[in-house]
Amino acid sequence: MRGSDISPPIILLNFKCYLEATGLKAVSLARYAQEAARRHGVSIVVAPQVADLRVVSQETVMPVFAQHVDAITAGSHTGHVLPESVLEAGASGVIINHSEYRLQIGIIEDIISRAKDLKLKSAVCANTSRIATAIASLEPDMIAVEPPELIGSGIAVSKAKPEILTDTVARIRRINNKVIILCGAGITSGEDIKSALALGTQGVILASGVVKAKDQAAAIDELAGACKQ
Repeated sequence: MRGSDISPPIILLNFKCYLEATGLKAVSLARYAQEAARRHGVSIVVAPQVADLRVVSQETVMPVFAQHVDAITAGSHTGHVLPESVLEAGASGVIINHSEYRLQIGIIEDIISRAKDLKLKSAVCANTSRIATAIASLEPDMIAVEPPELIGSGIAVSKAKPEILTDTVARIRRINNKVIILCGAGITSGEDIKSALALGTQGVILASGVVKAKDQAAAIDELAGACKQ
């Protein structure tokens, strides 16, 4: 599985539902990310919309995550996202509990469990240190700390609220030494990534800083390069 070799530092690029990352544009953006990952020797994961998972997976050789799955098994669940379906489409992992798709802790636990059964990696978002700590006990592969008020703001959490990151890293490490810790919200530049890594995280999750950039290729290349400096 192509997600098995993901290692820090990591950039998790969420395509969300932006037109700039839909259909053929999703493929183009994924290729930019693939080239940046190759050039700088950095793990970059892309998370396109469900409808684009298969084509992005087929047209690239990089880790592809689904933006969400439901804690269901095969059957009568119209409108839900079956974990097996994203696996079959080429996904190697899934984002869980993004601030735009909040879930109760019991559902988060169930999705993590389903992901483990299928050997899908799990990247679970948390908006506070307390929630991040609770999620860490569920043993996901990654935890992404994202204060919701800074998402899409252009103000990086690593600069605006560095104490959130240092406190969260300390809390998580007291109960889970293996989980990969990412930070998100407002990440737009290489300096933002450097700050995040200096505060003890192992990568970032971002969207608009790359997807909405005038030059997507240059934006992701800058971020990838900063991971190794």
